[in-house]
Amino acid sequence: MQKNYRKTLIACYLGFITQAITANFLPLLFLTFHTDYQISLGKIALIPTAFFLTQLIVDALCARYVDRIGYRRAIVASQIGAGAGLIGLAVLPDLMPDPFVGVILCVIIYAIGSGLIEVLCSPIVEACPFDHKESVMSLLHSFYCWGSVGVVLLSTLFFAVFGIGSWRILACIWALVPLYNIFNFAVCPIEHLVEDGKGLSIGQLCRVPLFWVALLLMVCSGASELAMAQWASAYAESALGLSKTMGDLAGPCMFGITMGLSRVIYGKYGEKVDLTAYMLGSGALCLMCYVLASMTANPVWGLVGCIVCGFSVGIMWPGTISISSARMPLGGTALFALLAMAGDLGGAFGPSLVGYATQLAGDNLRMGMRVGCIFPIGLIIGLLVMKRMAKKKAD
Repeated sequence: MQKNYRKTLIACYLGFITQAITANFLPLLFLTFHTDYQISLGKIALIPTAFFLTQLIVDALCARYVDRIGYRRAIVASQIGAGAGLIGLAVLPDLMPDPFVGVILCVIIYAIGSGLIEVLCSPIVEACPFDHKESVMSLLHSFYCWGSVGVVLLSTLFFAVFGIGSWRILACIWALVPLYNIFNFAVCPIEHLVEDGKGLSIGQLCRVPLFWVALLLMVCSGASELAMAQWASAYAESALGLSKTMGDLAGPCMFGITMGLSRVIYGKYGEKVDLTAYMLGSGALCLMCYVLASMTANPVWGLVGCIVCGFSVGIMWPGTISISSARMPLGGTALFALLAMAGDLGGAFGPSLVGYATQLAGDNLRMGMRVGCIFPIGLIIGLLVMKRMAKKKAD
């Protein structure tokens, strides 16, 4: 019988929505946890650290072990972990002597699932026999954006109707997405990028110069995206004097929408455009957005810079994955896992650097954004180097 790879694609779409749920739902409850469980803000600040640190560890382990475990077992486990962690949020904090311990345990459980999703969904789709894989990859990653926007908007609406005290019910409702997706991944066709034993090892990848350029692109992609995304709300509040709710809607929500639009547009028309040239243009637009946000005295134009930046960074992460997998076809799972780890490192490093520069400048967020210009500059340099390497190889 002919395999239906559309089932695989739908499962991976829901996988990225699951990742968006795990990354964006809990931060909406930080102040609630502070009030109801008497958890200090210092401890609450450790929650996203635990989430991203767990993802980094999973990325590193996947590079070495996921081929032995098998794609299907690992991706089904990712959905079980994400669902169990979300349901646990509704139960464990109230059962544990210290609610914070219960929260952290749940975060680690669903972060393991999120890390597996991040590593595996891209190579699973890449291994499917689709035409114009760059476009398919861009559209796939757009579902993380739509998931992020949906989590914020639907959760805000739920809390407005039923009250913030009903958050445990909402956690269980969000858990239905990965729990339903267990069945999808259990039955959909899943192929491997390379035959068993023929993929490059981590050591062999490290001896390929192109691999290091790809890592630079991923670090800069993650930093360019997350540095602006995580500070967009604060920028909207400080520059425009908006409330927290309006700041979230004007900042991160609009950022996510424009980033998703960028990926959908490339997903629809990407086969007509050279990916490297498109990414170079996106890098230049991203640099202009950082300059605009850091230099303009007009707060409205500064907010425009933040929002348009979402569009400019949309292609960076999936585009780097597509270019790298096309030029290193034997990279296998190790390549995707290490690229994901590099992207996560950039996502952790970028916002921290912007925040540190802002603090040194007397809490001047525009100065922090000015320092953030180094991320799109690094991306542009990396793309030019990769383009030169490809031309040299062709000659």
